[in-house]
Amino acid sequence: MIRQSKIENLKWLGLSVIAFVLVVTGAVAQAQQPAKIPRIGFLSPGGSPGNDFRYEAFQQGLGDLGYVVGKNIAIEYRYAEGKLDHLPTLASELVSLKLDIIVTSTTPPIQAVKQATRTIPIVTISADPVGTGLVASLARPGGNITGFSVVGPEISTKQLELVQETLPKVKRVAFVWDPANQALALRFKEVEIAARTLGLQIESLEVRTRNELESALESATSKRAGAFIVPPPMAFAYRRQIVDFAARKRLPAMYEDSESVEAGGLMSYGANLSDLFRRAATYVDKILKGTKPADLPVERPTKFEFVINLKTAQQIGVTIPQWVLMRADRVIR
Repeated sequence: MIRQSKIENLKWLGLSVIAFVLVVTGAVAQAQQPAKIPRIGFLSPGGSPGNDFRYEAFQQGLGDLGYVVGKNIAIEYRYAEGKLDHLPTLASELVSLKLDIIVTSTTPPIQAVKQATRTIPIVTISADPVGTGLVASLARPGGNITGFSVVGPEISTKQLELVQETLPKVKRVAFVWDPANQALALRFKEVEIAARTLGLQIESLEVRTRNELESALESATSKRAGAFIVPPPMAFAYRRQIVDFAARKRLPAMYEDSESVEAGGLMSYGANLSDLFRRAATYVDKILKGTKPADLPVERPTKFEFVINLKTAQQIGVTIPQWVLMRADRVIR
């Protein structure tokens, strides 16, 4: 009996050792498995990661918070390359990947993502998120969308003031817009109000499709417009054509994005988009740590930028007053 008991004890001891080894081995194996890293979607109406300052600024913002793409965070990119009709398909592709968050900007991409998902958090940079129905309010956006608002009535006024100071003889200013874009419809009303205050007349240049662009721009001359304003959605979709037309017709243009000025446009005034995309990374970080988009207020821009392309001014025969040049944040020569 004693011998049998010893044998049974040895069996139990052996089984316990085996179980212990299995537990330890499993724990080590589990510890060696890479932790699941967050996956972020990035949808842009423009070009590609290699030439998109938005993505570069966003990645820099992530880096400032300790995120390294490919190590502790992953990003799925989708770029429309100016073809806005591709946005719904690109948005659906991102949503199908079951991402943690999607980052995008301007109304058409945001609307495409919003229609594709009601659950994935969306961090946006947009013109008028309340007016276009993206969020309930700036303070408490509700739903799955939050982010940053880039414009307001004061930007429209400031752009027209700078046009007036630079070109004091100009009395008619054309506005290039798409009436189907709700944010641009609101913006057009703001521009009209600001123009009346400054004693200027606004001429509407409506562009719904690429085929309408050339004829709409040509009508600027027949309407005797001395300058025109190009808001971001139109610049993103038709930048090259608009910049080339302005150079050909020697027409000064005010943009909201510095990219258009770097591409040959005359001047721009608007929110510093690089700063906003860096700040977008902070919202991504907060959401990954558990904050709901509905509880993150939509913030307004804190940095604005006035850029002048002096080379373009010389090419189209515009003399920029010295006091205007001194107010510029950046002059391209």
